Amino acid sequence: MKPEMVFTRRFSMGHRLIHSGSDVCALPHGHNEYVKVYLHPVQTVRLDGRANMIQAFSEAKSTWHRFVDTKIDHALQLSEDDPLLEWFFTHEPQRAQRIMVTPGDPTTELTACLLLAKLNAFLQANGNILACQKIMLEETPTNTVTYEGNPHDFLPLSDRAENERWWCRPDMSIADCKN
Repeated sequence: MKPEMVFTRRFSMGHRLIHSGSDVCALPHGHNEYVKVYLHPVQTVRLDGRANMIQAFSEAKSTWHRFVDTKIDHALQLSEDDPLLEWFFTHEPQRAQRIMVTPGDPTTELTACLLLAKLNAFLQANGNILACQKIMLEETPTNTVTYEGNPHDFLPLSDRAENERWWCRPDMSIADCKN
């Protein structure tokens, strides 16, 4: 069994689900969410008898926490085919930069997979010492989604190369829009 580092972050978000068939969720609304990530060493590493860390907590979580705090917190999540997206690009382009664009409805299930992929891109770029194998996304106190494993096994198929998508890049992007 490998050691595990666990980090939790809270963020607020807004979204709407236009494909689900629910009139309630088709209206923009928000949640205060908690994301808990479980990091494991990529390779088995013996503690060195001095610092005794796989990687310092501050180094392991700094990029991830900055991403959640500056890009995800208080962002609007919209499907890439949501008409509101075009409205924002036309009428409020500066605010459009705060929209997380997803392949289909930004459900909790999809968001968990996208965040898992994004975190792994950050971790790989940070020396590939740790990887996230499990993520829990709590939408409400009674609704939580957990994914474990490779997020690409769960993400929707696309006509675009997977490594070109924002969730696969180790940058602070939350959309692939060219507007």
